[in-house]
Amino acid sequence: MNSRMKRGPGSKLAFVGCIALLLMAASCSTYQATVDTRAADEAKIKELDAQWSKTAVANDVDGTVSYYADDAYLLAPNAPIASGKPAIRAVWASMLSPEVTVSWQVSKVEVARSGDLAYLMGTYQVVPKDPKSKIPADKGKLVEVWKKQADGNWKTVADIFNTDLPAAAPVEVKKK
Repeated sequence: MNSRMKRGPGSKLAFVGCIALLLMAASCSTYQATVDTRAADEAKIKELDAQWSKTAVANDVDGTVSYYADDAYLLAPNAPIASGKPAIRAVWASMLSPEVTVSWQVSKVEVARSGDLAYLMGTYQVVPKDPKSKIPADKGKLVEVWKKQADGNWKTVADIFNTDLPAAAPVEVKKK
């Protein structure tokens, strides 16, 4: 009798068990690769954001804008949405000057399981270099959304920040 024909009911069970084990092993290794990739991407985004802050401290407007994707949005306080690099450049050109230091620090980065989007949260400071400056000091919080580009590089696609300082008192309008 042919050895292939000597299979009993247990051989099907063994075959199905082997397939199940292979699928479980494959899913575990895929999960670990995803976790490892996400951790590397989080570290990369943290590093990029630290470089970006140093670029802003140096008052390098073009360098600062280079961290944005071409179709990015910047939501600065008390201003309309800046859409695209030319509008974003105009906002940064108004914020960066030799009279102040603009910087920020990351407190959290998380990359989506898909590996193509991430968000970052942190705090920022605007510090006048001259204590007698008319430019006020500011501090606040920020959220950035980063997207992995077709070339594998990460760029910011949405950036929002707002102050921790109390709102100015409303100006009273006198009636005639």
